[in-house]
Parts: sequence; structure tokens; C-alpha cells
Amino acid sequence: MTKADIPFPSLRQGILLAALILFAILGEPLVGLLPDGARLWAPLRDSSLAVALFIGAHLVHALASARLSQRRKGQRPVPKVALDLLRVALFAAAALAALSLFFRQDLSGILTGSGLVLAVLGFAIRNVVADTFSGIALGIEAPFRIGDWVSIEGLAQGRVQEIGWRTTRLVTRDSTYVILPNSQISRQRITNFSAPRKEYRDHAELTLPVLLSVEEAKSLIREALSGAETIAQGKGPEVQVARYGPQGITYRVKYWVPQHDREMECRNEVFSRIDAGLRAKGIALAPAPAPLWEDGPQA
Repeated sequence: MTKADIPFPSLRQGILLAALILFAILGEPLVGLLPDGARLWAPLRDSSLAVALFIGAHLVHALASARLSQRRKGQRPVPKVALDLLRVALFAAAALAALSLFFRQDLSGILTGSGLVLAVLGFAIRNVVADTFSGIALGIEAPFRIGDWVSIEGLAQGRVQEIGWRTTRLVTRDSTYVILPNSQISRQRITNFSAPRKEYRDHAELTLPVLLSVEEAKSLIREALSGAETIAQGKGPEVQVARYGPQGITYRVKYWVPQHDREMECRNEVFSRIDAGLRAKGIALAPAPAPLWEDGPQA
């Protein structure tokens, strides 16, 4: 919802709301001029107030949504589930107030009478309720947003396509559509590859012979990756010694991935460029270390 969508509907509804309230306050003399006006006044007044309550709830939600949905620099917008929850709360309050007008009871009496029905209904749809409340919690806490790349431990990994009341929908890297109940997501560890920013650092390891000095190896790897196109620009790779031993020196190459869907593309280019650099210098990878022992009988 944008600011351009609000003024005219809000103006018309605001005028209607004011007219209904004025009618409920000042309309009794006018209705009294009609036949049976005294008998009609009470239901007409209650009906106008009830309609005014629902229009007021709609206006409050529209104005609050327009305010909260504005994107501020450095901040993410309010989740859609939170705005939907605000709408439900406002209309539920309007409905309870309208019922109290028609049945001439206070809100406590209405809530007490409907408590048993709600308890039975809640038990019958407890799984749906669990998914819905989990969806509300995910919407308010916002561990991920639409468009984020996430990994939900033990369930799936992909890009968030939709966050609903009951389910969250992902599209995997292989274009597979995955629908997950929110109650299952809330119990798993969530890794968001797009927050707090889309780019993140990954690493690759390779073992080179000990005859090649550490400084020479680092220089060769940096030179090989200097023209890389897929890794994030402006952030050069970092080369560290991970392990040192007689069988070879293992290097950990850290580089920045611009966004998660390019992770495999970046890794492929990193290894391809390093391989081309090593072959151009006539350098082979160090052989794998021999096992200290073998299973089975000894000779």
C-alpha cells in the first residue's frame, strides 16, 4: 500500500464514519417524525454504530499499514503477517463491540459464552492453530523475508517465495517448489544467507607441496583469482595456512559470494582459476597423506 492509494478511499470512508456517528448522536428527533419512529430508533442507532465500528477498524488498519509499510533506509519493512494480525485484532474488537450493542451485554459476558465453543474448535484444529501461531511468530520475529535464501536444518534449502499464515514456500536451487508447515520451521535451526546483507564469505581448501613456500603459494593463488568475475567485486580473496605437515601445506582460500544462488558458480571459478594457475607454473597438488594403518590382518 502506498500513500497514493489512501487519500480518496479514506476521505469517503471518513465522511461516512462521521455521518454515522452524528446520526447515532443527533438522529433521534428525525427518526421520531417517522411512523413507529420511537420503536425503530434503537435498532437504527445500534446498526449505525456497528457499521461505524467496522469502518473505523478499516481506516485504522489502512493508515497504520501505510505508515508501517514505508521503507526506511537501513530498515526492513514490517512483515505482512504482522499487518494481517493487526487487521484481525481490529475487526475482532469491532465485532465484539457490535455484538455487545445488539445483545445488550458487556464484553465479558460475550467472551465467557463463546469460550467453550472456542475451546472445542481449537482442539479440533490444533495442528492448524499450531501452524498459524508459528506463522505469526515467524512474521513478527522475521528470521527471513520474501526473497531471502535460507537453509532450514533437516527440511530444505532455497529462496523464500511466500510466507503464509500456515505454511512457508521455498524454491530450491533446482527450481523445486517446497511447502513447509510453519510449526516445523519454528522447531529447526534457520540459516539466512541473505541477512544482514546478501553477500557472505565462503572458502575452499587445497593442499600444495611443501617445496613451494607459503609466500609463493599465497602470491600464486591471489594472482590466479585477481580477474575473477563471479566473486564480489572490491573485496579481494584472503589466503590462510590451515594445516602444515610433511605431506603438504593446506591453504584455506576465503572469498566473497555476491548472493547465495551464485555459490556454486563462484566455487567453480575459484577452483578453475587456481587449477589453471598451478598448471601454468607446472605445480601439482600434494598427494593425499598415507593412512597410518589399514584394517585387516597384518603381514
